[in-house]
Amino acid sequence: MTDLLLTYDVDTTTPEGRRRLRRVAKLCEGHGLRVQKSVFEIIANDTDLLRLTAAVNDIINADTDSVRLYRLPSAGLADVHTLGTAQIEAHRQDLVL
Repeated sequence: MTDLLLTYDVDTTTPEGRRRLRRVAKLCEGHGLRVQKSVFEIIANDTDLLRLTAAVNDIINADTDSVRLYRLPSAGLADVHTLGTAQIEAHRQDLVL
């Protein structure tokens, strides 16, 4: 499993852009934890990472939108320092529904 940080900046000056923004956010919510408005911490295997990357690429407009995906060092999400209102989120614990 790989620790990832995904960030995005989607142009929202048009209705289509706002729709893309919602679609990218919803997709990312299905893969990781939102830690800021356009920043997600994600733990994924190689297959899930390829699927996520392909899905994001299908949604965005490559001429106006920007997505960055950072591979973090092993267990990089376990060593996070926050300031202000940011909260550290648990990534590798059981999820209770």
